[in-house]
Amino acid sequence: MTPREPLRAFLEALQAERGAAPNTLAAYARDLRDLAEFAGADWPEAGRETLEAWLGDLESRGLGQATRARRLSAARQFYRFALSEGWREDDPAARLSGPGAARRLPKTLTEAEAEALLTAARAPLRGTEAGKRDALRLACLMELLYATGLRVSELVSLPVAAVRGDPRMVLVRGKGGKERMVPLSAPAREMLAAWLALRDAAPGWKGSAHLFPSSGKAGHVTRQRMWQLIQGLAVRAGIDPARVSPHTLRHAFATHLLAHGADLRSIQQLLGHADLSTTEIYTHVLDARLRELVLTHHPLAAPRA
Repeated sequence: MTPREPLRAFLEALQAERGAAPNTLAAYARDLRDLAEFAGADWPEAGRETLEAWLGDLESRGLGQATRARRLSAARQFYRFALSEGWREDDPAARLSGPGAARRLPKTLTEAEAEALLTAARAPLRGTEAGKRDALRLACLMELLYATGLRVSELVSLPVAAVRGDPRMVLVRGKGGKERMVPLSAPAREMLAAWLALRDAAPGWKGSAHLFPSSGKAGHVTRQRMWQLIQGLAVRAGIDPARVSPHTLRHAFATHLLAHGADLRSIQQLLGHADLSTTEIYTHVLDARLRELVLTHHPLAAPRA
């Protein structure tokens, strides 16, 4: 028997069984409410024809390919759940052919560009004591971001206890509360030690539980502030700011590891990807770079007179 509030039951199961984040749950709710508006109150009992008509309606409304693919994915997961719970005897979404989300290659940086950003962040510290502290904090953030490939939300919220004692590995809590160990390079540990010494000497920050404290409401540097800081660094490094974001450094970390011989499974573990297919996108980035290299540098690629 279908519960009175099937959407709520589905979302609660996602949260309990998969540890889905609030933003993820909100996205599922939006997508399935759109289906409910189209199919009516009996949408949990909808058949394949109704779902196909809904997909057609999404396209007629001008929704993008990625949005339509995401909504179909939400429907598939809901009806799969309904079948497993015994609410239905079939899965009407199982054989639906969706639009297929367009897989865009992630923006990344060359190794020279990544080094230019780090060099800009390591520039000699000048100005007031507070300014020097902020500059060293940014240098440490950048060093760790490129050395570990952490998501920016994982990095800025790191507890200071995680890096006490000059660790070779850091325990990181990622999406869905999943934990993983990430190694620290020697340069990253050196920068971290310098930052900890300055941080602990600051009266306002010494008692903070965060590695990168801030006076803001969150208590630590925010994702938005990190984005602003990296944009400023890009300008100083002579790189178009439109090409640089905290996530760009994560992509650069993975792409450069792959280019130097790391295997996909290891990169998957370092990035905290649940599915290897997510990590495989970096092989396409590398393929695109190799293709460009041949087309621009091979002698036969030059136009003939």
